[in-house]
Amino acid sequence: QVQLAESGGGSVQTGGSLRLSCAASGDTYRSKCIGWFRQAPGKKERVEVAAICRGSIDGYYHFAVAGRFTVSHDSVDNIVYLQMTKLKPEDTGTYYCTEVVDGTFVSFGTWGQGTQVTVSS
Repeated sequence: QVQLAESGGGSVQTGGSLRLSCAASGDTYRSKCIGWFRQAPGKKERVEVAAICRGSIDGYYHFAVAGRFTVSHDSVDNIVYLQMTKLKPEDTGTYYCTEVVDGTFVSFGTWGQGTQVTVSS
């Protein structure tokens, strides 16, 4: 079974940047695609943010972050990055990574522990 670990969260002001990392270990054969999700404070729903698949240079994005966030991957070290720029208060939340079905945001069900991002105005 794959294990996922997020890191890189923090507190920034509006317009700031952060880079999140999702490290995959264990049984990674199924981890062709990794997606990032955000859970806003007080909300149960995890909303899709971005995802990328092995062998792809470009990821795919929720419209709310397209042009501000960039997802990339290091296939050698099994790390997926989420570079976040021009951050807004509505980007605040706990960010999780998960394996997703290719081309979608449908999770296979394995999640990391999350990393907190706080954007202040």
